[in-house]
Amino acid sequence: MDVAPYWRNFVGGAWLDGGAGRLTVEGPATGAPLAEQALADAADVDRAVAAARRCHESGALGGLRPCDRGRMVRQMGDWLRGHADEIAPVLTLESGKPLWEARIEIEGAARYFEYYGGQAETLEGRSIPLGAGYLDFTVHEPYGVSAQIIPWNYPLEMTARSLSAALAAGNACVVKTPELDPLTGAYFAKAAAAAGLPEGAVNILCGLGLEAGAALAAHPGVDQIVFTGSVETGVNIAKAAAENVVPCVLELGGKSAAIVFPDADLDAVMDSVRWGIFFNAGQVCSAMSRAIVHGAIHDEFVERAAALAQSLSVGPGIERPEFGANMGAMISEKQRDRAEGLCARAGADGARAVAGGRKLNRPGWFLEPSVFDGVDPASELGQTEVFGPVLSVMKFSTDDEAVAIANGTQYGLVGGVFTADMDRAMRTAQRLQAGQVFVNEWYAGGVETPFGGYGKSGYGREKGREALYNYVQTKNVAIRLGG
Repeated sequence: MDVAPYWRNFVGGAWLDGGAGRLTVEGPATGAPLAEQALADAADVDRAVAAARRCHESGALGGLRPCDRGRMVRQMGDWLRGHADEIAPVLTLESGKPLWEARIEIEGAARYFEYYGGQAETLEGRSIPLGAGYLDFTVHEPYGVSAQIIPWNYPLEMTARSLSAALAAGNACVVKTPELDPLTGAYFAKAAAAAGLPEGAVNILCGLGLEAGAALAAHPGVDQIVFTGSVETGVNIAKAAAENVVPCVLELGGKSAAIVFPDADLDAVMDSVRWGIFFNAGQVCSAMSRAIVHGAIHDEFVERAAALAQSLSVGPGIERPEFGANMGAMISEKQRDRAEGLCARAGADGARAVAGGRKLNRPGWFLEPSVFDGVDPASELGQTEVFGPVLSVMKFSTDDEAVAIANGTQYGLVGGVFTADMDRAMRTAQRLQAGQVFVNEWYAGGVETPFGGYGKSGYGREKGREALYNYVQTKNVAIRLGG
C-alpha cells in the first residue's frame, strides 16, 4: 500500500512541521525508506507543553463532568476501531509486525480507551470522621500536564495505555512518539479531534530522545511523567523529574521467567511459549525470555520448543494478514544485530542453540525464532534483556532452586508458574519477586489487571484501576463547623 510521504506533529489542535527538520522512517521488512516524519526540537516541546497548560488551566477538560469526559475518551477508542483498516497497514509497515498482530494492537489500544472512559466517573473521594464539629473529605484532582514518552515496540497500545487513563482523570497530555515508528501516533490526534476533546488536551510530537525527549522530561511546565523503555534512559528521566519534583511512572523492562514443573500441561506451556517469546518478534518488555524447566521434563520441553520455533514462517508483516504461525521483522538493524550478537556469544558461556540464533539472509531486519538450552543463569544471555525472539532454557531440580534462578536478575516485571498443583503454584507465586505472576497461561489478565515491576523494572503501575491514581493527586478539605 502507499503510505503518506510526510507526517506532521499535532500541537494545540494544529498540524505543524518540526523545528529539527524531518526524520526518515525506514520499513523494518525492507530496510528502505517508508516516509518522513516532522522532527520536533525543544522549542516545539515548549509549544506543546504550553498548549496543554492552557487546556488544563481553562478547565475545558478537567472541569467537565466526569461522565462527559469519559464519553469522549470512549469515543476515541471507537474511532480507532472504526479506522482499523486504515491504521493496521501503516503500523505493520513502520514496525515490522505481521498485519494480524497490528490489528490485535489496534483492538488493544481501543480497549484502553473503552476501559478508562468507563472508569472516569468512578474516581471518588471519601469522607473522614473527625468527631463532632468537623466535616472532612478528600477529592482527586488531575496533576495538569502529563508528559508521556512512548516505546517503539507497541507504539499504538503503549500510547493508549497512558493517554486514556490520563485523559479520563482530566489531564492534558503531551505525547512524544518513538523515532523508529512514529507515524501511527497521528491517529490519536485524529481520534481526539473526532471525539471533541478540547484543543491542547492531546498533543502528539516526534523528536529525538536526546533532544525532544530530554526537553520534555525536564520541562518545568510538566506535572507528571510516564516513560517505558530502558533502565538507563529511565534513570535519566527520573533524575530530570526529580529536579522539578515531578512524579514518574517508569516501566523499564525485564528478564521474565516461567517456572515449568513436571506436572505442567506441556501443550498449554507451548502455547504460552509461542505468545510469550515469539509474538511481536519477542520485542515485549514482559516476554517469557527464560524458561526454568524441571529436569524430569526438560528434554521434552526443549525438543518441543525447538520444533515450535522452527515451525514459524518469518517474513514481511504486510504479507501475513492472517492469524497463524508466523513472525515479522525486528524494528531496526541495530536492534536485530544486538540480539544476534547475544546469540553468537552464548556458546562461549556453554549454551547450545537448538533453534535459530542467526539473522535471515534477506533484506530487512529479521532474526530466526531462537531457543537456547543449557543457559547459565549468571551468563550474559541469562541476565540480559534481549528484546528479541530468543528463549533461554535452564534446568532445575528443587522448588528453591527454581525460585532462586527466577529471582536472580536485576528485574522483576512478570513471572510465570506452570503446574497442575495450585498449592504449589500459590506458594511459588508468593515467592516470586515480580509485579505480576501468570499461572498456567502467559499474558493471562488484561487491561483490567495492574501491571508494573519490582527492582529495576521500574515503579508505578499501568493498567487496571490502580493506574488512575498515577494521574491524580489527593486534596483533603477539613472544615470546622460552627455552633
